[in-house]
Amino acid sequence: MAIQISSLFFSSLTVFIFFSSLEKSFAFEATREDTESNNLHLLHLNSLLPSSSCSSSIKGSKRKGSLEVVHKYGPCSQQNDGERKVTDSDILNLDKERVKYIHSRISKELGGDDSVKELDSATLPAKSGSLIGSGNYFVVVGLGTPKRDLSLIFDTGSDLTWTQCQPCARSCYEQQDPIFDPSKSRTYANITCTSTLCTQLSSATGNDPGCSASTKACIYGIQYGDQSFSVGYFSRERLTVTTTDVIDNFLFGCGQNNQGLFGGSAGLIGLGRHPISFVQQTASKYNKIFSYCLPSTSSSTGHLTFGGGAYRKLLYTPFSTISRGSSFYGLDIVSITVSGAKLSLTPSLFSSGGAIIDSGTVITRLPPTAYAALRSAFRQGMSKYPSAPELSILDTCYDLSAYKVISIPKINFVFGGSVTVELQPQGILYVVSTKQVCLAFAANGDDSDVTIFGNVQQRTLEVVYDLGNGKIGFGAGGCK
Repeated sequence: MAIQISSLFFSSLTVFIFFSSLEKSFAFEATREDTESNNLHLLHLNSLLPSSSCSSSIKGSKRKGSLEVVHKYGPCSQQNDGERKVTDSDILNLDKERVKYIHSRISKELGGDDSVKELDSATLPAKSGSLIGSGNYFVVVGLGTPKRDLSLIFDTGSDLTWTQCQPCARSCYEQQDPIFDPSKSRTYANITCTSTLCTQLSSATGNDPGCSASTKACIYGIQYGDQSFSVGYFSRERLTVTTTDVIDNFLFGCGQNNQGLFGGSAGLIGLGRHPISFVQQTASKYNKIFSYCLPSTSSSTGHLTFGGGAYRKLLYTPFSTISRGSSFYGLDIVSITVSGAKLSLTPSLFSSGGAIIDSGTVITRLPPTAYAALRSAFRQGMSKYPSAPELSILDTCYDLSAYKVISIPKINFVFGGSVTVELQPQGILYVVSTKQVCLAFAANGDDSDVTIFGNVQQRTLEVVYDLGNGKIGFGAGGCK
């Protein structure tokens, strides 16, 4: 029998909510059957909308080795007013680029020149946007001595940690923090190109490292799915995670030629599985354990925590083998339920392409067969609401502007080990406005493509990666 994470409970047998909107009266009744079977989320529409001010969570700040997680494009971010505002269409279009890149990496179909030349002659083209995407989250860490605070995106699908550095050899994109200047740090040092550390870059970035003719310093280059890139010196430096957690000789990329739309962040923290990732470099301190909670909306905050902790009601499922030898973390998806009913899918559907969990992909991608079944069941449960235009990859949208309280079908994912994770309403819907609220799932191109469990579906969950024990845990209410 599957174990279930559940967060909504209504003790009343019948709940009546009356409200008036647009000179009409709407009534919602949660019947005895609905409340007892617990197959619907009953919620205020406003709970899905971000506010104009930041609401900070205090849970993460109480934990040792914990950082506050902020959405790049919400009021909790210090994004420069002059930076181009990113629309929901931008976010979803960039998400498509990331998914293409992930599929290519996993199927080993990436092509092109895989070597990095001299820093001043590197020719990695860039387009507007970034594989890292525009729907992601960042944290603030300190780099150097004395330390300089930097806002870095955290990404479970990347290994190399890098930041922009002075001097910019060709170009640096606009970021909210002052660009890191290694010449002003007492603890900065380049890695030489003859070091065995330099050779690790090939498997971590997909590019063979270069070598500076004048200094013999190791040069890294990392190019993302939409041709955004960072090129610079592979270095070591003091990294300050919190006031009590300091990592000496941390390996990172000091990028002096960077291009792409990174949302004002200074770079990224790579939380993948490679030896060069943050998780592996800090294994002796944090035991290869990290966790996060992504906030419910862009106006609230979550946390990214390193090391174990006292987690409540966590359910663990083993990492699947798809991620073996890869940066990605694999999941074993067994089934999906909508409104308590299991979708009629063949058992081998998810195993044929495999599945991963990714903090950088926004919208969960399902096999077309699975998505068609989920969409049909969801539409049936939302039949009383008027439809709204599609948005990019989201083809099931509703106009809920006339409602204050709504009911939506519950969606559960069943993972290996009979672990059932109930998605919260914020993990089911992608809200553009009250006039355009969409089902936050999309189909892959083919049933054989890898399924990706994206960050919208992870909102408000405590997600714990325990690499040492080969498992990942899920719990409700992770940001509270």
